[in-house]
Amino acid sequence: MNRLLLYIHRQAATLPRYLIEQSLLCFFGWMPTLIGIAARALVYRLILHMDGWCAIENNVRLRFASHIRLGNGVYLDEGAYLHACPNGIEIGANTFIMHHAELHVYNFRKIPHSGIRIGQNCLIGEFNVLRGQGGITIGDNVYTAPLVQMLAVDHVFSDPARPIIEQGITAQGIVIEDNAWIGAGAIIVDGVRVGRGAVVAAGAVVTRDVPAHTVVGGVPARVIKSIVGAPVPATSPVFAAADF
Repeated sequence: MNRLLLYIHRQAATLPRYLIEQSLLCFFGWMPTLIGIAARALVYRLILHMDGWCAIENNVRLRFASHIRLGNGVYLDEGAYLHACPNGIEIGANTFIMHHAELHVYNFRKIPHSGIRIGQNCLIGEFNVLRGQGGITIGDNVYTAPLVQMLAVDHVFSDPARPIIEQGITAQGIVIEDNAWIGAGAIIVDGVRVGRGAVVAAGAVVTRDVPAHTVVGGVPARVIKSIVGAPVPATSPVFAAADF
């Protein structure tokens, strides 16, 4: 019984909330196509906060839905997973969370600054993992490619005589400022700030702050160049963003 109660405690704020949230997810979460999107846009208002209209595809998993806030025009793609315990997940207007991305706060250590905050007009790419125990704050117009990881938590392992699970964690937080671009497979560890307009190259492991308007890459990531506004060579066509 204790394990059952622990499981429920880690899925929703209260037992009644668990029953309501899971019932709605069960009855409406599987429905495909525009019919399902329309049904969830109406019904999910009973379990989470929507500032306007949002599109939620089928098979999106929500835990602690009462701690989730979605801005107008947010899109949650199929298979996305949002676990908002306890300080919540906020996603700004017109931001896309692509399929099988995982936004995971899962803070049961009472860390006061946990949570995930994503600004407007962002795109969180396919199979991203955002672990928000220490808090993740993402500004506006930030794009991440597939398989990016932001891990705002770290284990203490200084005592070789004790199991690592007993030594606790640190959780400083991660900040991604406006207009940053994070390349495919990049990893951003706890305590890092990525400056405004910065670019993190694919596969980089970012262990220190990234200055604004620079490109960093490598393991560990280092500054490769500054972004100075040089024109794109004529041999490289540029395709403007589509209008939606």
